[in-house]
Amino acid sequence: MADLAVLAIVVFVFGLVSRRLEGTILTAPLVFVAAGALLGPAGLGLVEFDLDDHTVLLLGEIALAIVLFTDAAGINLSALRRNKALPLRLLGIGMPLTIALGAIVAMLVLTDLTFWEAAIVGTVLAPTDAALGQAVVSNPRVPVRVRQALDVEAGLNDGLSVPFLALFLTLAVSAEELQPASFWIRFTLEQVGLGTLVGISVGLVGGWLVNLASRKEWMTGSFQRLALLALAIIAWALADQIGGNGFIAAFVGGLVVGPTVERVGEQLIRFTEAEGQLLNLSVFFVFGVLVIGLLEHLSWEVALYALLSLTLIRMLPVAASLIGTRLRGVSMLFIGWFGPRGLASIVLGLIVVSEAPLLPGRGEIELVVALTVLLSVLLHGVTAAPLSAVYSRRVQEMAADAPEKREAVELPTRVGSAKEADEAQ
Repeated sequence: MADLAVLAIVVFVFGLVSRRLEGTILTAPLVFVAAGALLGPAGLGLVEFDLDDHTVLLLGEIALAIVLFTDAAGINLSALRRNKALPLRLLGIGMPLTIALGAIVAMLVLTDLTFWEAAIVGTVLAPTDAALGQAVVSNPRVPVRVRQALDVEAGLNDGLSVPFLALFLTLAVSAEELQPASFWIRFTLEQVGLGTLVGISVGLVGGWLVNLASRKEWMTGSFQRLALLALAIIAWALADQIGGNGFIAAFVGGLVVGPTVERVGEQLIRFTEAEGQLLNLSVFFVFGVLVIGLLEHLSWEVALYALLSLTLIRMLPVAASLIGTRLRGVSMLFIGWFGPRGLASIVLGLIVVSEAPLLPGRGEIELVVALTVLLSVLLHGVTAAPLSAVYSRRVQEMAADAPEKREAVELPTRVGSAKEADEAQ
């Protein structure tokens, strides 16, 4: 109870100065991570969490399930089809290459890890987090095509990474147990299949019921939003109970429910501006409490990999995926740099800890994920506003027919500024 009170005080204090901090280097995730580190065991000792604490994992899982559902449901598919070139390249080409390159570099740098453990590292650190690049995806001076590509990529790549993690995690565990690899592959396919089935079922039935009740005016707007969020938890929990993957179910459920319920994207975007952000920032606070203790045994190999993960491991696949788009090199560098690691990587790392506590490489996986996310929160948070300003000036100097200036349909961002949230009310 005391831990919850401390977190509530941090939320309250940050809320008092939130508008004053807008546009500065003190982003919300950075402040909450710093607060967790300051108030945790390494600081004042007012808060304490354990990495194996079920409550910590549950908080992270619920936050990720809701983010997956809301991101998928909030995508305007018709508008996305008109803007599809960049997001599809980043997701269909860039993401698999990022996982592959991340695994290869992990094998070369983190030599104590097995092949499948290296693949786990590459997968956990592949998804990006739009919340950490808020100054980019909500900045109207950044070309629409570029910021929408980053926003859509961040919204969908966490859901796409889950099947890869399930496969690599089970293969890594199979190497330590007597079960053959075929058993774990079948187990993974069941997780993906059952998770998808539950997601489709919950999304279709739940979306139909919400739509019916809304048309008959049985529901208020606030409860429509709460009902949709309840569907995310239902899909996640139900799939987990029957042997499916809850995160896949939440993601697929959001994809299915989006087209079935009127204005679902607007409803859920409003949620992510308030209640959803509280969940996400709570995860960052807990991460701050834990991270100092995790980094006590930091090695140069882990530090090197973390830096490579934020730079070459991200930038090279992005550049490869954008070949043929005629985007300038500065745009490729900008998109490549703004691939921050946040909530998804934290929660996927917690899942590895929970699902494979005896994995030989668990300690090193924890270290590299913790340091990469910590550096991302700091570096991407600090550079988002100034680099966006520099890049927008470079784009203004480009010719009128430059690919960066090509018209694109404006999609609503999942994470906007407090001012945008106020205007939406």
